[in-house]
Amino acid sequence: MRKRTICNRDCPDSCGLVATVDGNRLVSVDGDPDHPVTRGIVCARTRRFPARQHHPDRLLRPLLRTSSGFREVDWAEALSYLADRLLAIRSESGPEAILHYRSAGSMGALGKVVDAFFAWFGPVTAIRGSACNGAGRAAQVADFGLSDGHDVLDLDLARNVVLWGKNPFVSHLHVVPWVQQVRRRGGKVVLVDPVHHASARLADRVIQPRPGADFHLACAVARKLVDEDRITPDLHRIADEADRYLALIRSRPVDRWARDADVSIADVGALADVVSDRPCAFLLGWGMARRSSGGAILRAIDALCVLSGNVGILGGGATYRADKRGAFASLPVPEPGRTLPEPQLGRAILEAKDPPIRAVWVTSGNPVVMLPDSRTLERALHSRDLVVVADSFLTDTARCASVVLPTATMFESDDLIAAYGHGWLGASVPVLDPPEGVLSDLAIVQRLAREIDARNGGVLSLGARLAGTARDWKERLAAPMLDKGVDVDRLEREAVRNPFAPVVPFEGSVFPTPTGRMRLVHEVPVEPTPDSTHPLWLLSSSVRDAQGSQWSVPLPDVWPATCHPSAAPGHADGDEVMLCNDQGAMRVRLVFDDRQRCDVVVLPKGGPLSRGQCANVLVPDTMTDLGEGAAYLDARVRIERA
Repeated sequence: MRKRTICNRDCPDSCGLVATVDGNRLVSVDGDPDHPVTRGIVCARTRRFPARQHHPDRLLRPLLRTSSGFREVDWAEALSYLADRLLAIRSESGPEAILHYRSAGSMGALGKVVDAFFAWFGPVTAIRGSACNGAGRAAQVADFGLSDGHDVLDLDLARNVVLWGKNPFVSHLHVVPWVQQVRRRGGKVVLVDPVHHASARLADRVIQPRPGADFHLACAVARKLVDEDRITPDLHRIADEADRYLALIRSRPVDRWARDADVSIADVGALADVVSDRPCAFLLGWGMARRSSGGAILRAIDALCVLSGNVGILGGGATYRADKRGAFASLPVPEPGRTLPEPQLGRAILEAKDPPIRAVWVTSGNPVVMLPDSRTLERALHSRDLVVVADSFLTDTARCASVVLPTATMFESDDLIAAYGHGWLGASVPVLDPPEGVLSDLAIVQRLAREIDARNGGVLSLGARLAGTARDWKERLAAPMLDKGVDVDRLEREAVRNPFAPVVPFEGSVFPTPTGRMRLVHEVPVEPTPDSTHPLWLLSSSVRDAQGSQWSVPLPDVWPATCHPSAAPGHADGDEVMLCNDQGAMRVRLVFDDRQRCDVVVLPKGGPLSRGQCANVLVPDTMTDLGEGAAYLDARVRIERA
């Protein structure tokens, strides 16, 4: 039997899926041919999901830590224990002594209900900022008043495309056919990225600036357009700080900006020709914002998009992410009692006072692997009174837990999904029943709420507030769209374009800012201090075989580290070496690639800490200039003999 659903994992595509099911077993997964973006294509990691769905290591019963390890318990014992411990900590130290961490392991809207449980129980401590897109989102809000992008289908109208810091073959697969079509129509595609990767074959030209120098490259191109009078004549009308921006651009000649970016004058000229041949779509990746100057970098690219006349027009835009635009309802919950910065979570937990963090509950995430400074976060979790992790597998984060709760997979999910890489909405529907002993995240907090109410005489009324099936909650959250003719039945049948999203964001160059005009960057960001003892930039990148820390292939014994041969003098391809910095060391196997820059080493992200394959042991918890994001790509390392 074939059943439709939608992927809920942390990926911009939110693919429509067709699952082939035999009884209660997932046989195969294909892309939904009727989905307007997916069009029958699905990534390799999702196609391989049946092996994960039925993996023998999947958790099927709650685990409770003992002095000798974990023991299996039933849900009654697990939830009774948790209700007692959470109420005791709340009574003794206040609700802010409890931290709820929810990440993007599931992008479903019903995660709001889990958040609501902790807000109504507390409000407890929550996280702020974003490990993934904090700087880029804050930059576009600063520039445009809103971080929003063009729908993928708008690429049908693009004359040219700039893939700036973006590798769609790995992290936005369904953009690929549209980019290929631009070239077939005679348009140009330029890829800007310090790392050479698979998406280079989509491009007519590949530009590899110095890591972190995208700001300087954007200014170089802007200066060339200014010098040659190829800028929009409406700049002063549509943008604030235009004179200060132009003064910034004119503060250095083209060749100086290019030298600072470590690119050729020819590269600058080629990029200037592409962006000035309108409409040109700027498709912006998330990695380049993960630097201490990430916000400034995005702002410089936004400014170039405006300067070249590509904002507010069909086929153009500076597309970083798609905004949900109020498609799903918010819940009436109190603000968090306290927040901690996500990129510095380990340090923040250890340093929290008045009250200290005594309990941590992790939903939809594996932060020990995915956040910077993994060892500090691991140490922080091991030292808490209570750590609860809801997951399907015993991840590195779950290994730190007092209690592990087995939760549903995406093929057992009943939820609403809004993509952040295109403008379409959908609903996941369970194509399989969860195994006996497995609950959804919603069901977990609903049952826990009833346990808590039974102990405190129903004072908090948590059970009543959280009551309802997943379908009931889907209908409540989808309520804003009813007046637009969109209901849950329709979302379960087909993908629906967000009825609140405009066809062209900022059409006519009108922006949701106080002045109605965009704001232009006008200061050069502070450059990282050179570090001759750690000459290589460590760039931990997404790979086609993993979704975050969920791997779909067997892992190698030693993690691969890709670099130019000259980056590892005295070593040979295939050598095992140590990557080192002041924070830690990691054994890797060298993979030489003479297409890479000489000052970078590239590791796959999401490797398990327990196997010594987690790049984030080497990544400091530095934050970005805007949005309290994680500056993952500021890490520097050196190569030593193993």
